[in-house]
Amino acid sequence: MPTLMIYGATGYTGRMAAEHAAAAGLDLVLGGRNHARLAALAHELEATHRTFDLDNDNAIDTALSDITVVLNCAGPFLRTAKPLMQAAIRTGTHYLDVAAELDSYHLAEELDSTAQGAEVMLLPGSGGSVAMLGCLAGHAAQRVNNPQHVHIALHVAGSMSRGSAISAAQNLTTDCLRRLDGQLVARNPDDRRDFDFGCGATSCSAATLPDLVTIWRATAIPHIETFVYVSGDAFPQGDLAALPDGPSAEQRTADRYHAAVEVIGADGTVARSVLDTVNGYTFTPLAAAEAARRALRGQHHPGFQTPAALFGTSFAETIADTRITDL
Repeated sequence: MPTLMIYGATGYTGRMAAEHAAAAGLDLVLGGRNHARLAALAHELEATHRTFDLDNDNAIDTALSDITVVLNCAGPFLRTAKPLMQAAIRTGTHYLDVAAELDSYHLAEELDSTAQGAEVMLLPGSGGSVAMLGCLAGHAAQRVNNPQHVHIALHVAGSMSRGSAISAAQNLTTDCLRRLDGQLVARNPDDRRDFDFGCGATSCSAATLPDLVTIWRATAIPHIETFVYVSGDAFPQGDLAALPDGPSAEQRTADRYHAAVEVIGADGTVARSVLDTVNGYTFTPLAAAEAARRALRGQHHPGFQTPAALFGTSFAETIADTRITDL
């Protein structure tokens, strides 16, 4: 039977992804470093578990030897993506994760040809903002002829999980970037642009998002700029290790996420669309578990893939009550 391993299953996002995967009836193995916590969660979800670190290639290969799909939920991905991607290629296991940092996507680009040769799929960003923004951009791009420019913004609401905050703080890519004529180039970090998320114009800040890689890979649109608008305490300061695991269920319900996009065609035609969805910490484990379910059912292609290109631009709208509206 095709089998899913969730590595980092006892973390904030990993636990929710494991709960969704178990509820979907997937053949589930929980992976991670803490044996006691894994055993407790495995008992609760009626799953099996395997305890291993990522500093021993032989141990990783043994753990993945009979796994069809591994979903990496263990941040910081700066530390976990490379050993798990490389092991997935060695063992013939399709790799998914929920990374939001650009470095993991550069790694997938570097390993693309090797993964293709091994007939292994690399799908970083299987849930989260990459799935949201990729589907939104792809949807709008279909409304113009020969799309040339994408300006896209994510509205991040509420608080950040401890794991996300630590991963973001350790991200190697610190430059503010955009894609110009197909190349990633530096941009002014003080650049701003107005977007309408549905309640009037909102000034958004330039940001380096992994969608600079994934939207380009899915659409080949040569000019891409990414922005964020932050409300609440989404980017905390101080001792990140002292943060709670993540927002409560009540906080997630109160703080929905939004995104807005503008796509310009070669003839100057403009298409604008907005996305309204549940909180990112609700969307991410749902989307990642669904992506894993589809991969287990045979919906995969070798090499570096993106959710929007692999599953179609309507993928985000299959998660919770996500809606894309054309303006």
